[in-house]
Amino acid sequence: MKPELPAAVFAAPPSGWRVWWTATRPRTLSISATPVLVGSALAWAEGAAPAWFLMLAALCCAILIQVGTNLHNDAADFESGNDRPDRVGPLRVTAAGWASPEAVRRAALFSFVLALVLGSFLVAAGGWFILIAGLASLLAGWSYSGGQHPISHTPLGEVFVLVFFGLVAVAGSHWLQLAAWSPKVLLAGIVVGMPAAAVLLVNNYRDLEDDLRSGRHTLAAVIGREQSRLIYALLMLLPFAILLVFAVQGLSGALLGLLALPFSLSLIRRLHRTQPGPQLNLLLAGTAQAGFMIGVLLSIGLLL
Repeated sequence: MKPELPAAVFAAPPSGWRVWWTATRPRTLSISATPVLVGSALAWAEGAAPAWFLMLAALCCAILIQVGTNLHNDAADFESGNDRPDRVGPLRVTAAGWASPEAVRRAALFSFVLALVLGSFLVAAGGWFILIAGLASLLAGWSYSGGQHPISHTPLGEVFVLVFFGLVAVAGSHWLQLAAWSPKVLLAGIVVGMPAAAVLLVNNYRDLEDDLRSGRHTLAAVIGREQSRLIYALLMLLPFAILLVFAVQGLSGALLGLLALPFSLSLIRRLHRTQPGPQLNLLLAGTAQAGFMIGVLLSIGLLL
């Protein structure tokens, strides 16, 4: 029996900006916004005067890097044969024929160039640390799907997300506001980065069989579904333990983030109960929402 193709494959593509809005994967863009909010809030809690324009510039730069990464991945997965019309994940514009691989790659390059231009302003404000963090983030965004050994084809994807959408992004945003190092940056980066890594884990958990057929050895493909569910639970629960560490260190307002715990617990239960398939797309979006919720509550709590 042939797999049922998604209705979107047969539907007429949207026109204009809607194609590119779909290609950016908007339901997960909060992954890049959250660390900027948390890093900035932590710096303000430690005495920095709010530099709102720098925060906004960093927010735009982070989102542009994620958009460029997503677009590059859209074209690369189609060209490698990993994205087929019968994929169970959300629609990809290249695989659906809504845009050519060349056009999607140009859009990815445009996003990276915009991030580089905006990043030059951040470097002027933040110095060498921002230069290193920015260039590393751009290189990581390209290498996630590019080169002979893309990160997305290895078990290191979740580590990549934890590092760049957690530790690096929080540290960079914090430095732009305070121009000083704080050990709390590492804790905040883990709080933000773990749910972001969980988003990718759900994505790869959903695509496990397709990835194995395509020769991709993602973390979920290597450890299997049962162990993936365990890792997901750890990624979603450990951030709440770190909130307790913040409280012990005198930032008791961080406990406000515990309000997101019931939602995270519900997502863990849903992963155990949900059969592999398109229904996991809702869980993926919910995981991104949970990470954003934790980040916003932590940011507010830090400023209380």
